[in-house]
Amino acid sequence: MGLLTEGTPLSWPETKKYSEHVREHGIQQFINQFHQLKGRQGDCLKWGDEIEYMIIKLDHQNRKARLSLRGSELLDVLREAEETNPKEVRSLWRPEYAEYMVEGTPGQPYGSLVQHFNIVEHNMSFRRSEVQSLLQPDEVVLSLTTFPRLGCHDFTYPSAHPDPNGGASRSLFFPAAAITQSHPRFSTLTRNIRERRGEKVAINVPIYKDMKTPSPFIEDLSQFGDDGSSAEAAKVDHVYMDAMGFGMGCSCLQMTFQACNIREARVLYDHLTPLCPVMLALTAASPVWRGYLADVDCRWDVISGSVDCRTREERGLEPLRNDRFVIPKSRYDSVDCYLSECGGRYNDIPLVYDQGIKNKLVDSKVDEYMAQHIAHLFIRDSISLFSEKIHQDDTRDMDHFENIQSTNWQTMRFKLPPVNSDIGWRVEFRPCEVQLTDFENAAFGVFIVLLTRAILTFKLNMLIPISKVDENMKNCQKRNAVLEQKLWFRRDIFSRECDKGDDASQMTVNEILNGKGEEFMGLIPLVRQYLGLLDIDADTACTIGQYLNFISARAAGTAMTTAAWIRNFITTHPEYRQDSVVSDGISYDLIIATSEISQGKRECPELLGGTPKTRTSEDIPKAMKKIIKMACMASRSAE
Repeated sequence: MGLLTEGTPLSWPETKKYSEHVREHGIQQFINQFHQLKGRQGDCLKWGDEIEYMIIKLDHQNRKARLSLRGSELLDVLREAEETNPKEVRSLWRPEYAEYMVEGTPGQPYGSLVQHFNIVEHNMSFRRSEVQSLLQPDEVVLSLTTFPRLGCHDFTYPSAHPDPNGGASRSLFFPAAAITQSHPRFSTLTRNIRERRGEKVAINVPIYKDMKTPSPFIEDLSQFGDDGSSAEAAKVDHVYMDAMGFGMGCSCLQMTFQACNIREARVLYDHLTPLCPVMLALTAASPVWRGYLADVDCRWDVISGSVDCRTREERGLEPLRNDRFVIPKSRYDSVDCYLSECGGRYNDIPLVYDQGIKNKLVDSKVDEYMAQHIAHLFIRDSISLFSEKIHQDDTRDMDHFENIQSTNWQTMRFKLPPVNSDIGWRVEFRPCEVQLTDFENAAFGVFIVLLTRAILTFKLNMLIPISKVDENMKNCQKRNAVLEQKLWFRRDIFSRECDKGDDASQMTVNEILNGKGEEFMGLIPLVRQYLGLLDIDADTACTIGQYLNFISARAAGTAMTTAAWIRNFITTHPEYRQDSVVSDGISYDLIIATSEISQGKRECPELLGGTPKTRTSEDIPKAMKKIIKMACMASRSAE
């Protein structure tokens, strides 16, 4: 979840006092690091994934599933191997926002060999088994985007109760005990976001109107201890939520790629940005919120609302008196501008940025588009600051820059090389919802990396106006968007001519992925064309082929999205009363079913497009490791 600084967290009034200090020194840190490393060349492709897992406690006697608050306890054990021998571990583990979550990544990044695509799924399975081996007999680990009864009565084990009048969030539904206890960052962010905003966050998700759903749907929030403020914030015919935990307590799949230089990183950032809504629709996995079926399939707007620290003035609800800007979006939202000169021509929405910061960056020889991007990020205040990190050496530290960079949670993130590190320029692809199985998560992760290779090899042009990316981000989250919505996408992707202009047309996800006759080739045929240029061993070819077949089926609708599968499971459950309510019994059966699917104990061809059996393996041959190491060293030496 970003920068995990150790130390003593400051209160919001103390943090606010240092806002300009953090901005000023964060910008100087960026300038120093940018100029020191902008000429860095020759880094090999390295990449990896991040997956967040949930721990769930099953009460078989009472048919009830609860979130198990043992994340910190499990992390102590999971991280022992890393602390003993960090260079040889197969997995790395980090805390996440909620006490029922852990985040796992590969122990070492994957490399540029095609054989690396065949070890991703095996590593994901290893991570899952690592966690499962530490659980009690009545616990399971799931890669589930959102727990169906998150925020309902007695949804945690041990049972914890929200305190509307105290605690970091003052939520009617989300207890403080469900926030991770092992690191102060998470509670501090929760408290500071609420205090900076001047009121609780307000998240409203449209309810799915079934035959017996009350109409209008209005909850009596006084039963949860509401003083009237939540009732005022709640919308009719919507499921209301009021805490950071409803968003940051979700799980996702994220991918990070290292580029060979800053130019390549900017190209990837720009040309992957229009793909974010497409991949969000394909991976949709969140149709249930606070025990109700919703009329959306994705988590994105929920998380956006859960960390929306904008004041009433910044949201345009009151005239600007104390704040500097009216800001159109939450700090967790879609990308607002492209970074390259070619991409800059498609920046067609007014961008809010700090003019003084932009001037300083340009005066310091940072190019216009990068300066604009950084000045836009830095309209935000720091919302988490530690007393030990206030005063830094701007020639050696980057914590003030990362403080603000890491709390701008956009669909893409442009990442500088860390100080004194062999890690290069990177981009992070952030929209995907996590899937139930390692096969699905590996398929999407591998597909995204293959797309980056195709973009670079064929010099593809995916650019469309940013306003159309924003439009796509709204439409891709709607119920069954993968089949029922059309998204803007570029038709002529083989021309990098910047002056050609807007070439976007509206296509279904199936047309974008599988093609539209002679009008559009399709991303999957494009990836297959790229693979045809490579010398691929039989096992890797088999695995990648199954991944592409699955994604093709998902786009075509012959394999259901996770959201569609969950929705169908609930609405056809014998206990479902056609009233949009997901009861404890339904939730319990759903968790049992998803656990069996994730462990391979239950076949689910309607979700997976068949019964996949890849040839994934634990590692690449040692001889191949030597080849890639020598190739990378030669590449750096040549520069």
